[in-house]
Amino acid sequence: MSGLAVILTALDLEYRAVREKLTDPQVHRHPAGTRFEVGNLGHSRSRAAIALVGKGNHPAAVLAERAIAEFAPVAVLFVGIAGALWPDIALGDVVVATHVYAYHGATSEDDGLKGRPRVWEISHGPDQIARHIARTSNWARGLPPGRPIPAVRFGPIAAGEVVQDSALSDQARWVRDHYNDALAIEMEAAGVAQAGHLNNSLPVIVVRGISDRADGSKAATDGARWQPRAAANAAAFGIALAGGLITELQTDRPAEARGMVRRTEMSGGVTNVATDHAQVGFQAGQIIGDVRVVFGPGPGTPTDLSSQIAALAAEVADFREQLRQAHTTGRLDESTYLAAEAELEIVTDSLAESTGQGKSRLMVALKKLRGLIADVTELAANLATIITAVKGMS
Repeated sequence: MSGLAVILTALDLEYRAVREKLTDPQVHRHPAGTRFEVGNLGHSRSRAAIALVGKGNHPAAVLAERAIAEFAPVAVLFVGIAGALWPDIALGDVVVATHVYAYHGATSEDDGLKGRPRVWEISHGPDQIARHIARTSNWARGLPPGRPIPAVRFGPIAAGEVVQDSALSDQARWVRDHYNDALAIEMEAAGVAQAGHLNNSLPVIVVRGISDRADGSKAATDGARWQPRAAANAAAFGIALAGGLITELQTDRPAEARGMVRRTEMSGGVTNVATDHAQVGFQAGQIIGDVRVVFGPGPGTPTDLSSQIAALAAEVADFREQLRQAHTTGRLDESTYLAAEAELEIVTDSLAESTGQGKSRLMVALKKLRGLIADVTELAANLATIITAVKGMS
């Protein structure tokens, strides 16, 4: 099963630029009201969930956390526009953040403000993937013909809470004095970076197209329609990067081999299983993400096949109820639901067979089921847990 990336945007024009590059986007409603859309990246099987978070670091952080908990993505991207802070950065260029500065942190003393900077650095692997994509021109294929390929720059991005449109203001001087190496300035990256950091350092990549120079000329550049052009450039690179991240970070190996399933075992025969970037706890602390508690043999207890089968049967029954709810809420159409139910019947029957042939039938049915429900992210994630458990049956 292919992985999924989350792509967040702040403005409607940024959202449209990303959405145009998705195939068959489908609405995914969060219980709190957020509407995501999930679709394929172009014609590939890789998928992305996109959302509009609005302006500012605070809503960006909240909705990034919500998206991470909902989809357990391989990475989160923030794609949009920004203002350039250096004259050699051209309008339309794409900036990929190597660092994100939250530049509004400070303490006020008698002799002025003293900076208290916060910074988040891009993970090495995603940085290498982004640089490799930037070295090719393939990412720009989706741009209008005849346009020159924008330059892709790598460097720090400053994120604050105000729109900077002056090279002379107190804020402009503050950024220049304390964050002198920043290439661009915007208003959401710090929130998203913080959410990724608090989710076991989930990779967060910020991609910005330059739409103005943050120097008082914003009205002119906006009037010349640099915003949609810069958003399109960022979206083209962001979509290519999302595909590369999914290919590199999500494999078909079992989740344990990817380091994405963490188990804690306790006396009394309880094993806690957390997938992807979830945190693990049992009757203590906080449990975040897609966490499944599986009752089975504890440490030092001989493996019992009948106990494993009983636990799996309970998991399958739980999955059947999730499948029914997905059908009821319209996330699975009638024909897909009936086909999935038929495969579940085979799964249930095959669990009762303690033969190699029964296990083979079981795996075939599970794989067919995986193909049927792949578009419903939470079902696909839960089914992956069942498949992993079946592979580990002794």
